[in-house]
Amino acid sequence: MRTRVLHAAVIAALAVSMLAGCNSSSDDDSSSDNFRLQLLHFADVDGNEATALDNVDEFSALVDGFRNDAQFGLDTLVVSSGDNVIPGPRWFAAEDSSVRALTGSNEPGHVDHLWLNAFGVVASAVGNHELDQGPGEFADSISTESRDGVTFPGTQFPYLAANVDFSGEEDFADRIGVDGDDAETMAGQVARSAIVRVRNEPIGLVGVSTPELPNITSTGDLTIAGSTADIAELAAAVQPTIDELTATGINKIIVLAHLQQISLEKALAEELTDVDIIVAGGSNTRMGDATDTLFPGDGAFDEPYPFQTEDADGNPTLVVNVDGDYKYLGRLVVEFDDAGLVIPESLDEAVNGAWASIAANVTSVGGIANDEVEVTRDAVQAVIETQFNNVIGHTDVFLEGRRGEVRTQETNLGNLTADSMVAYAENCTELTNVLALKNGGGIRAEIGNAVTTGVTTEFFPPFNDGLDAEPGDVSEGHLRGTLRFDNGLVVLDVTGNELKALLEHAVAATAPGATPGQFPQVGGISFGFDPSLAPGARITDLWVDTDIDNNNTPDTALFTGGVAQPAASETFQVVTLNFLANGGDDYPFDTLTAPNRRQIYDTVGFGDPDVDENGEPDFPVLTACDFGMQNGFSYTGGEQDALAEFFLMNFPEPATPFNVAETAPADDRRIQDLSIIDAFVAP
Repeated sequence: MRTRVLHAAVIAALAVSMLAGCNSSSDDDSSSDNFRLQLLHFADVDGNEATALDNVDEFSALVDGFRNDAQFGLDTLVVSSGDNVIPGPRWFAAEDSSVRALTGSNEPGHVDHLWLNAFGVVASAVGNHELDQGPGEFADSISTESRDGVTFPGTQFPYLAANVDFSGEEDFADRIGVDGDDAETMAGQVARSAIVRVRNEPIGLVGVSTPELPNITSTGDLTIAGSTADIAELAAAVQPTIDELTATGINKIIVLAHLQQISLEKALAEELTDVDIIVAGGSNTRMGDATDTLFPGDGAFDEPYPFQTEDADGNPTLVVNVDGDYKYLGRLVVEFDDAGLVIPESLDEAVNGAWASIAANVTSVGGIANDEVEVTRDAVQAVIETQFNNVIGHTDVFLEGRRGEVRTQETNLGNLTADSMVAYAENCTELTNVLALKNGGGIRAEIGNAVTTGVTTEFFPPFNDGLDAEPGDVSEGHLRGTLRFDNGLVVLDVTGNELKALLEHAVAATAPGATPGQFPQVGGISFGFDPSLAPGARITDLWVDTDIDNNNTPDTALFTGGVAQPAASETFQVVTLNFLANGGDDYPFDTLTAPNRRQIYDTVGFGDPDVDENGEPDFPVLTACDFGMQNGFSYTGGEQDALAEFFLMNFPEPATPFNVAETAPADDRRIQDLSIIDAFVAP
């Protein structure tokens, strides 16, 4: 049935094309009869909240300038490769009455999707953060809603994922589109593929989501196919959708992929056939070329734009990606021959690349910011500004939470948040001498400002420009932005051997160029690992704090030189996040022999496995843990609450600031990378 409908849609598209005639490029100044495409792309608006909000108006102006370009404007297609929304200040600001009056909706995610509609996005891949609040919230975020006489129309484009089966999830019962249908008729739907037209020429769009979705987000009853460990398996799950499109005569295919590591999209390109372009997502890979301007504060481009390779049949395939948070708009102008193959010689470095969302670029392309984007952005910023004026502490140093750092090494912000978890847990009546383990992927942004001059980047505590807060003040807004998921704190009993196994998983995906979300940040723990060794056998040394003095300094060896010490058989109390305890990031907490799970929050956390007959937590709730210093945001026992209380107790004002500066990886002592230092340094 899907194939017959698919064929009908394509036949209709081809009929329109034939009626329009064969000289579709006659009204531009191209000297070639080849088909030409201007592909505008972005992804990953999930990092620094303030940066994204500051940039979205310039970003919209770049889109406007390119869509109205005299030479390439009519050749334009705008796409996203996912992570357009994420729970956090921007997401929840949609519920405020001032924002609702403009959007017609108090549904989280509708502001972001309003902006994508304004950009003219025709399709997006399904990213992992679209599902962070569960399939139901994702379905709501793409749906129509009316309030106060204003209507939000839902997404005017489909979300695509060829390896995700939405049919088992009731929240999508009326949201599943016909695979290969015209994208213009698929508003607010999900599907495996869609068709778009540029100058009446049909182009197939196929989505691919990371197979790791069940381990890193909330998938409900969705079924996800493929494996990141076996790209051939993932390709086998995606190729049939591509074949359905090409069987109808479509000879230009774009894959919107959200695999989180650019190396995976590159590998996938070589396994598939008939794919011309892969728009990568989830890795924030900052591609760019020699003619591109860096966004202020960015140090360098990661690699050239675009990446050129060949598919499984030896035909040219391009892979593109740009950094997120509306800092860059990717622009790829490329020609195709009569067989629908990319012509690499048509690529022009002066035209293509990463266009930074800065005033100079906006002026150069003659773009005009979208009014609706600006008005709604201003309303969201006003809501969030109140949060940034609610000061909870002070820092004299930049707090390192950037993706490339917090997912690859120990950072001062990772240490600070882990220590706050230890302090909060040790305040519980039932607990003493607690260790902390959390995932770097749960830290979503830095707290502070990076300023680049030439090739030099300097790091400062938050400037707080335009706020009542003083420079260096840390606020509710900062905590909401960096600890965006606000997971609940859980305490488990873990033996030394089990702790090593957990940490082995934490560093198993560490590799050059990779930024795995499972990478740890720890408190009361010091360990050394060698990323050149096989995953599962990388940790050589492991020490923990067993002295009841609350200083988090490890004093007991569990492993030295890869050899277990007597204390490895002892049991320790570890505070972690309910996301990880529930199996998030594939952490093997379910293998603990006697976990004795207790929780510090007194509600049922998102994704928690058990409730009693009254809908209450089915785990013991620890008592008297909260210090009682704030209750204006977060919730008792949430990680935001723990960090806020920690600041208020220890670093409340400029006279008593947090002042532990970020160190170079070679000087890190909690997490020691033995590929860059000669030997483990014992505490």
